[in-house]
Amino acid sequence: MSAAPYTILVIPGDGIGREVIPAAVAVLRATGLPFHFENADAGWECFQHHGEALPSATLTAARAADAILFGAVASPGYPVAGYRSPIVQLRRELDLYANIRPVFDDLPENGSNPRRRKVDLVVVRENTEGLYAGRERVEDDGATAIAERVITRRASARIMRVACDLARARRNARNGSDAPPGRVTVVHKANVLRETCGLFRTVALEVAQAYPDLQIDEMLVDTCALQLATRPERFDVIVTTNLFGDILSDVACAWGGGLGLAPSANLGERHALFEPVHGAAPDIAGKGIANPLAAIGCAALLLDHLAGHAPADLASAMRGWSARIQRAIRHVRAAGPHTPDLDGVATTADVIAAVLSHMFDT
Repeated sequence: MSAAPYTILVIPGDGIGREVIPAAVAVLRATGLPFHFENADAGWECFQHHGEALPSATLTAARAADAILFGAVASPGYPVAGYRSPIVQLRRELDLYANIRPVFDDLPENGSNPRRRKVDLVVVRENTEGLYAGRERVEDDGATAIAERVITRRASARIMRVACDLARARRNARNGSDAPPGRVTVVHKANVLRETCGLFRTVALEVAQAYPDLQIDEMLVDTCALQLATRPERFDVIVTTNLFGDILSDVACAWGGGLGLAPSANLGERHALFEPVHGAAPDIAGKGIANPLAAIGCAALLLDHLAGHAPADLASAMRGWSARIQRAIRHVRAAGPHTPDLDGVATTADVIAAVLSHMFDT
């Protein structure tokens, strides 16, 4: 195509990020779409070598890119002077306020998900505040640790608009006159956290009034966790605060085969970052057996996002390739080859080759 290339910043990070992000790049290259790839460094190993987990050059490149592919971070489980999680920092610096986690269940009944259900849902998580706002302190000579939970009207309103717009788009994409209407479930704990969750709930329901064509309901977070574990098919779009969304999206992804198959999008007004959520997995890093399907799923999410801002002909091509990638992922998930996390013996390279092959099936 003659269009100016889109710049994709590739940040493999730590552990298996270095093995699965190249899979997403390979899939995007195979489309023949106008992409220019740049590489940058970030993560725990970067910090150990250079004293920075997110170098200023990486942040500058991230600001300039049309989209970012991010692999994984092997953050230490203990405080390290000067270390800050680069993915959290990127979310804040780029104002990536909406974390989107789609989950669908199409694995065979005798696969890694024997309780197969008709699941097709999305968790929309506010990504910049809540208990992850980073406002913590220690008092009483180390005997008391205090964290501030930050909930604002602005952040609550904009994440609810994202959820409602997504529910509307999902409804419009469904085929058939009997397709269910879009539904947004507002998840909170306002019965206990009356000020913070109370504000989130109030603002979300206020925003919902501008979407009379959608079904809006609400649910306490503990009830939602139970329903996700037992009746996930009742959900369409779930919207919630940062910590709740982090936990609930991990619960939900059990229905899609687990964390190894879960892609995510981190979206803002001007920037977008796409990240598999499985983490660095140091126990299998370097063995060539990491499952690349979550990273490849990120490539499909990236294409759908860029299509929303591209010229009509290019947008159509991007959406077409996204659909092809997602069909290829579904085929490999159902028929193999499977990596060890899905009880198979395939390598990362085997799965990448299978996806690339099925992308071109007619």
